[in-house]
Amino acid sequence: MAVDSPLERLRNVLGGTARALSGEAEADLSFTSEAPRQDGRSIKVPLPSRSLPPEQVAEARGFADGFALRMRHHDTALHLRGAPKEPVARAVFDAVETARVEALGSRGYVGIADNLEHSLNVRLRSDPIARARNREEVPLSTALGLMVRERLTGREAPAGAAMGMALIRDWIEERAAADLDALALTIDDQRAFASLATRLLQDLELIEGEMVPEEDEGGGEDEGTDDKDEPGDEEGDSEAQQGEGEVEARGEQRESDQTEEGEDSESEAMDDGDGEPGDDGEEGMMPVRPNRPWSDLPPQFEYRPYTTQFDEVIAATELCDAEELDRLRAYLDQQLVHLQGAVTKLANRLQRRLMAQQNRSWDFDQDEGLLDAARLARVVVNPMQSLSYKIERDTEFRDTVVTLLIDNSGSMRGRPISIAAISADIMARTLERVGVKTEILGFTTRAWKGGQAREKWLAEGRPAQPGRLNDVRHIVYKQADEPWRRAKRSLGLMMREGLLKENIDGEALLWAHQRMIGRPEERKILMVISDGAPVDDSTLSVNSGSYLERHLRQVIGWIEARSPVELVAIGIGHDVTRYYSRAVTIMDAEQLAGTMVEQLAALFDTE
Repeated sequence: MAVDSPLERLRNVLGGTARALSGEAEADLSFTSEAPRQDGRSIKVPLPSRSLPPEQVAEARGFADGFALRMRHHDTALHLRGAPKEPVARAVFDAVETARVEALGSRGYVGIADNLEHSLNVRLRSDPIARARNREEVPLSTALGLMVRERLTGREAPAGAAMGMALIRDWIEERAAADLDALALTIDDQRAFASLATRLLQDLELIEGEMVPEEDEGGGEDEGTDDKDEPGDEEGDSEAQQGEGEVEARGEQRESDQTEEGEDSESEAMDDGDGEPGDDGEEGMMPVRPNRPWSDLPPQFEYRPYTTQFDEVIAATELCDAEELDRLRAYLDQQLVHLQGAVTKLANRLQRRLMAQQNRSWDFDQDEGLLDAARLARVVVNPMQSLSYKIERDTEFRDTVVTLLIDNSGSMRGRPISIAAISADIMARTLERVGVKTEILGFTTRAWKGGQAREKWLAEGRPAQPGRLNDVRHIVYKQADEPWRRAKRSLGLMMREGLLKENIDGEALLWAHQRMIGRPEERKILMVISDGAPVDDSTLSVNSGSYLERHLRQVIGWIEARSPVELVAIGIGHDVTRYYSRAVTIMDAEQLAGTMVEQLAALFDTE
């Protein structure tokens, strides 16, 4: 009889506790190396190492308890109806609701309270509040979440956030002390709590007007409806399950992709400090992905980085050790299993179409060349016949290189980045078989909200209009001349927790283009895979709101008009046709592999 490993026994214990806390007999808990999340009845918590260090076990317990309490005490549909549209206000609204849910679970259960506090400490280690130097640098969502937690549970903010809280506490208390005190009276009523949270946002001047859950639109029924388990909710199952489970319970604030017209003139103080989108932690942030309308591109617009001193172009193998890379690749292979059949069929279809263009053709009855064995019979019949030779014609299939440029931003975390890595892996194998070289690149930033570039800017007195204010990281997963068998391990890096941060698309596109333009191949194809507009909180907080997007449009326009590189884009839930003339948008990451095949096949079919 097989004996369960210590890791499996821990999973069983956490799963049983989660089912008891949530009241859901079908709740399922598993470990993940990605971001912890809750999707319906499925809970995924951080994977401890095999030796089960107490610190990592406590972290897993904290996330498991938090997700289970959310399943029990949180009505997703009600929350979405009352949530404001403004990103900063939405982040605060989400953080306050998370504090309510966790406070409910902590009452009378010291163990649960300790577990939740431990997971909070883990999140705060990478939160901007831990390194804030003035009030403008303290994220409002984190500060208010901690203050509401104090009011509801009596527990003070963790020591790591104490200095940041001291910078902003008086300012919040002066404007909203009464609202914070009133929240404790409605902790058991989510609808009333949301109304008071809205009033709190108004008193802090984060929103205008009344934004409360609708009482007359099925209000009574919604109280008892478990929308977390019902697919097809009109508010969007993706946001209801992933946004509320994965993002909020980890301290991440998922902002709605609302149009942000007229924000170019917002004050620097609000943009820079008052809880920018995704303020809640370096490892778990998800940046806002604004889909803005077309904007005029003035010819005099200039884009520049504040400094390139801290930028890096790095091979995937240099970002983690060989052992971890093997583990991540093994995890990617597990994800590949259930997609293998469908994607391989698509890849084989592409291979057949490409091979058809490479079929050999011959000129027969030549005086020299290769002996035509098929015509030897006529020489046997009539020895007076001369031998026949054949010469192979030059193929019309041009020497080609394909670059796959993959968005490695935080909003790609989870299923989208897994499928992007799997699709890139299979495309590389397929194209290699037909003699098409493939390069796989990724782009992100080294830090959330600026990193060393921002620190340099702050130290130099905050010069106005600094330009790009973050450290870009461009990753080479596979070089064009590198065989797939040598590079396959590198693709597992996309599964690494903490890799995916913010995205500066324009510079990444120029970088990938520059690598291609020096290649000897006659035909060059650049395929971009992205799930949103360029965003970097640090840059956008001190420049115009469309600074990065306008640069991206400039780069795309220049490549499409003047470069020999053929540019095509695939948007995942994001309308990339607004940027690229040759593009397609898919609403589900599951469609990515098939769409990549079709786009490449269409390009190769083009005369």
